[in-house]
Amino acid sequence: MDGSGLPEVRSTCAYCGVGCGVLLRPDGVGGLTVRGDPDHPANYGRLCSKGLALGETVGLEHRLLVPRVFGQDTSWDNALQLVADRFSAAIKKHGPDSVAFYVSGQLLTEDYYVANKLTKGFMGSANIDTNSRLCMASTVAGHKRAFGTDTVPGTYEDLDEADLVVLVGSNLAWCHPVLYQRVKAARQARGTKIVVVDPRRTASCDQADLHLALQPGSDVALFNRLLSRIHQTGHVAVDFLDRSTGFFEALELAQLDDSDATGLNPDEIEAFCDLWIGTERVVTIFSQGVNQSSCGTDKVNAILNCHLATGRIGRAGMGPFSVTGQPNAMGGREVGGLANMLACHLDIENEAHRSAVQDFWKAPKMPEKQGLTAVDLFRAVEGGQIKALWIIHTNPAATMPDADRVMAAIEKCPFTVVSDLTAQTDTARGADVLLPAAGWGEKSGTVTNSDRTISRQRAVLSPPGQARADWDVMAEVGRRMGWAEAFSYETPAQIFREFANMTSLAVAFGKDLDITEFSDIDDAGYEALSPTRWPTTSRKSDGRFFGDAQFFHPDGKARFVPVTHRAPQATTSEQYPFMLNTGRNRDQWHTMTRSGLSPRLSAHLAEPYVEVNPNDVDRLGLAAADLVELNSVVGSGIFRLRITNAVAPGQVFAPIHWTGETAPTARVDALVPSVVDPVSGQPESKAAAVSVRRVNASWYGFAVSVDAASPTAEYWAMSKTAKGYRIELAGMQDIDDWEHKAREWFGLPDAVVTSIKDSKRGSHRIALSDGKRLLAALFISRQPITLMREYLATLPEVSLHQILSGRSSAASEDCGPIVCSCFGVGLKTIIDAIRDKRLIDVDDIGDALQAGKNCGSCRPELADLVRAHSKLNRNRPKNCLLDQ
Repeated sequence: MDGSGLPEVRSTCAYCGVGCGVLLRPDGVGGLTVRGDPDHPANYGRLCSKGLALGETVGLEHRLLVPRVFGQDTSWDNALQLVADRFSAAIKKHGPDSVAFYVSGQLLTEDYYVANKLTKGFMGSANIDTNSRLCMASTVAGHKRAFGTDTVPGTYEDLDEADLVVLVGSNLAWCHPVLYQRVKAARQARGTKIVVVDPRRTASCDQADLHLALQPGSDVALFNRLLSRIHQTGHVAVDFLDRSTGFFEALELAQLDDSDATGLNPDEIEAFCDLWIGTERVVTIFSQGVNQSSCGTDKVNAILNCHLATGRIGRAGMGPFSVTGQPNAMGGREVGGLANMLACHLDIENEAHRSAVQDFWKAPKMPEKQGLTAVDLFRAVEGGQIKALWIIHTNPAATMPDADRVMAAIEKCPFTVVSDLTAQTDTARGADVLLPAAGWGEKSGTVTNSDRTISRQRAVLSPPGQARADWDVMAEVGRRMGWAEAFSYETPAQIFREFANMTSLAVAFGKDLDITEFSDIDDAGYEALSPTRWPTTSRKSDGRFFGDAQFFHPDGKARFVPVTHRAPQATTSEQYPFMLNTGRNRDQWHTMTRSGLSPRLSAHLAEPYVEVNPNDVDRLGLAAADLVELNSVVGSGIFRLRITNAVAPGQVFAPIHWTGETAPTARVDALVPSVVDPVSGQPESKAAAVSVRRVNASWYGFAVSVDAASPTAEYWAMSKTAKGYRIELAGMQDIDDWEHKAREWFGLPDAVVTSIKDSKRGSHRIALSDGKRLLAALFISRQPITLMREYLATLPEVSLHQILSGRSSAASEDCGPIVCSCFGVGLKTIIDAIRDKRLIDVDDIGDALQAGKNCGSCRPELADLVRAHSKLNRNRPKNCLLDQ
């Protein structure tokens, strides 16, 4: 049965905090078709490559389908009773602080609400933190210091109406492509200028009028210089000074800061200041390059100080704008998802707030101080203070800094529960209890995006096996622990109504969060709920805050926060001479448990890599495609070398996505020390001192396989293809019997083997089949494998002999690595078209091949290809990416 006759269902994308609306149609056999919702205010029908590929990620491969206790499948009754008993016993014997939850921005707001009510209100522990601590905690702290509450002032419409957009530590083109499209559309419509503030030249620089490649961590020095110039040029907004405190203290410290710390040319700094000051409608977008720092909160306040000083906040086309990396990081903040807060943006250490929440929940006990934030939480697990730990929809053994230490702590914990879609994560492998969770497309609830718009996620598929919604599982544990009435929920609509009613507490305490109009929403109204930006019942009719200079501190005034430049805690040395920056790839997300299931997304950059400047490559004696080892004070990793001017000499960049499941020796967070911001507790993930050296492998390999494999090699990296998997390999030890090793790695002891061996060259080509169909193929050489890798990765339906020849048939074109994931256009196809059709710009490529005509995040790479391969256009596009 196909799904052509089934209606489309409105829902929300599962990825970043843009919160794009999607229209989903089941195909009748467990799959989905996905397209953008033209009526959703976040995206108006646009989707990035990841959103377009959502339908490829909903299969049953790797899914956890039944509860598992101590490695054995069991019933929900047995599993949940054990969880309830062990948490109850830990609290009884060791107190509430002996238990902890670590949750995720992938939870729906209703899940998050139940988790916080259960831990803080009924278990009595504030030890519930979230992976949003790794993402947005510095913004939360900065907002609270300046505004009195964690309020995002602006809306997405401000991007449409701005005359200047400044991207600070944000590769918007790759990490939030739909928002970047809005910025580019504003540039076309109104001439909006773009400035990128980032040590690394990213895809977002493609359209930039100015790229400030400042020294890592020096953002405060730059924005302190801007604050000083605002004062010098007489652009301070007097009405905002009257409604604020601390301006002259902040200015005094800013004037003492040395802008030389940025490493920028003084003329660049002054050009930036003149442009910022001379443009009233300016939006400053900031993200992980600001937040993931040991002075991240100060960076946030340095930016906020400049907007407050000029009054450029809360009005159309102007304001500071934090963009979040997860689909419901904002919803988690609203319900108190962090260890240092309560629901409704209330404070856990404020007695009146705490009492009001306790009374609302009719809770038996409440913690009187904030709980352990992420790094400290896992240190407490390591130290034995935490006796029972519940991890939900996140993979801290791969994503936390000093990841090897975190993994060891989880394995050491007396009792660990993991709720997830799969048992195949680094964290899940250390769990005592695994609980199968319903995933995106299978559960219903709400999420809140980066501009405070609440949207529905709706179920269009049945949860597979025995998978259940997270709120349902946690509510059942609450009932089994003795709190039946408090957790008597039967639907997510009940939870949403309760939370909406609870926001009356925020109103009573003069806070920002108000969705009380939904307190009485019925089930039908909840099911039909349209995207709604909060606050829903206030004078903020345009959806913005602070344009009237009314803030949420007790005196109603804003706070300028005096800040000064502090360099990253990591310092380079003779032993560790490079500064490592980390971040995302265009087509992957987090640890790839979802995006890595898509062959289309996996085809762009299929292997973990490190970017190194050509000057450093020459000095180290490295060559293109070498494997290199990075070492830091806490760990090491092996990566494929990419030579590029995108990083400055002395700096290197590596993406975060690979884990023990996909590339066990390329786990970036194993290299990052657990240094945190003292105010926010957010780790400094953007600055780690490392060494770089070539890996002198004895052999290199490339393999394709129908099923996933787990090679026992010093380096391997696996990614999804349309017909199975592709694997890059390298080893330090010679192997005598490659046929035996291939059978072992691919789990095919009885396969028919066809092989070609060249002992003189040290090469082996091995095909394993069932006699008719190829099951796996392995190529081994003393040099890195370059022979038709992209062609082989498709597992084409050709003879085994042709597989081993490494030559594509005339009917099967090798298109090369994918550049445009939206339309599946490969590198060789694009280069051939540029040369054969005499294409001279990116729009020509789009007209000829469709590449670059959807989300546009591949356009900088297309511009590079035109520059490199078009004989008709030798003009270098301004700020293009080089040497990719």
